[in-house]
Amino acid sequence: MTTSTEVPKKRQLPTVYTLLFIIIALMAALTWVLPAGKYNYVTAKTQQPVAAAAVADYSGDERLLPVPGSYTELPSRPQGVFEVLKAPIQGFHKAADVALFVLIIGGFLAVTMQSGALDAGVGAIVRAFAGRERLLIPVLIALFALGGSTFGMAEETVAFWALIVPVMMAAGFDRMVAAGIILLGSGVGVLASTVNPFATGIASGFAGIPIGEGIGLRVIQWLLLVIFASWFVMRYAKQVQQDKSRSVLADITYDDEFSQMKSGNLAFSGKQKLTMLVFFGTFLLMIYAVVPWSDLGIDLLPTFGWWFDELSTLFFSASILIALINRMPESNYVATFLNGARDLIGVALVVAVARGIYVVMEQGVIIDTILHWAEGLVTGLSSSVFILMAYLVHIILSFFIPSTSGLATVSMPLMGPLADFSGISRDLVITAYQSASGWINLFAPTAAHLVAGLALARIPYDRFVRWVLPFIIGVALITMGVLVAGALLHG
Repeated sequence: MTTSTEVPKKRQLPTVYTLLFIIIALMAALTWVLPAGKYNYVTAKTQQPVAAAAVADYSGDERLLPVPGSYTELPSRPQGVFEVLKAPIQGFHKAADVALFVLIIGGFLAVTMQSGALDAGVGAIVRAFAGRERLLIPVLIALFALGGSTFGMAEETVAFWALIVPVMMAAGFDRMVAAGIILLGSGVGVLASTVNPFATGIASGFAGIPIGEGIGLRVIQWLLLVIFASWFVMRYAKQVQQDKSRSVLADITYDDEFSQMKSGNLAFSGKQKLTMLVFFGTFLLMIYAVVPWSDLGIDLLPTFGWWFDELSTLFFSASILIALINRMPESNYVATFLNGARDLIGVALVVAVARGIYVVMEQGVIIDTILHWAEGLVTGLSSSVFILMAYLVHIILSFFIPSTSGLATVSMPLMGPLADFSGISRDLVITAYQSASGWINLFAPTAAHLVAGLALARIPYDRFVRWVLPFIIGVALITMGVLVAGALLHG
């Protein structure tokens, strides 16, 4: 006979979808309270005026900039219950190109992972540094950071714990070194995203600017944070190697699979090397295609001006090419691609529901009313103070909207024009947003890949937080320095 003790259920926070629906309802309620209103606008390049009444019907290619001081009140258009329920549907229509891009990225990543090329590539690097594992630390951190910066590598890192933990332990380090390599490497990469479609891509789309704008500053930020992460982990690894009692896990006795495991010995075949060439080549082509070279004064390089339609085509084509390289049967390719897309349906729906917030505000004509109120707050602020305020606001929002793509969809339609009022570029606000969201996900218990990885390695969450605390403080200081420098130099 068995007995069971009933464990009190923990109160769970609502899902991100519920939180976004609550925000939609709150915005609809505001349409009954706030006056409707619009700014006059001008086109970004040609400075052609667009009157407030004509903004809704504008169909040109240029981004519109609000004219400070031109706000005028309009008849109110309060939104009811039916409009609240309809908003996510309309949001999906407005964000269809972004949602489809997300699903295709999911299929592309799944096909690549199915080939085993990424695992085998990391394994080959590990073997090349046998006996020199301390030098391997910055190489792996940079590799994970590259993945985080280009395709938002997070959940994909879970597969690498079984490879890296035994290597680090065999070298005389501890499990926390492996955690630092994987979590801090991918984490700073996502934080300093350059062309990450789930952060930079979505935010740029809703801010109305090319993905490549601001990439120079983000590359500098990426380099600084990779160097800092490498120094932080290598310093700790040296301490543990010299004195095991200095490990933050020294008092824990382990007797699990990692204690007996040897590092993997996956062969890195010619097909897998070619797969990795196509994989990283696709992201390099994406970077080139989205950078506005002519706007940067570089006329020797043709400007492609690609956007979500072209980028979706690029990644879809690359997935087919990778399947052909690996001689993947057609049925296997389709099933793998669909499974990958299925894994990201949640992200696509978050984008749609979050876009519904903008729909309610747009139809209630209160977006410019809120901007008018915010204009009064930022008037007279220096660009440095404004960008630090934007960073802090996004940190606070990240607690309530942990979804990177959802946060971008919610904040950028407002923060983009607000940046225009403060006299800084919209790409810098995007850098502030993704830096804030990425910073939270370095330690938040809501980050699935972090909790899963720590559970696999049997590392208590509180020990990890205690160990990583100086690092996250340092990351915040470096990030604020980068943002202020960007505001002063490129604002």
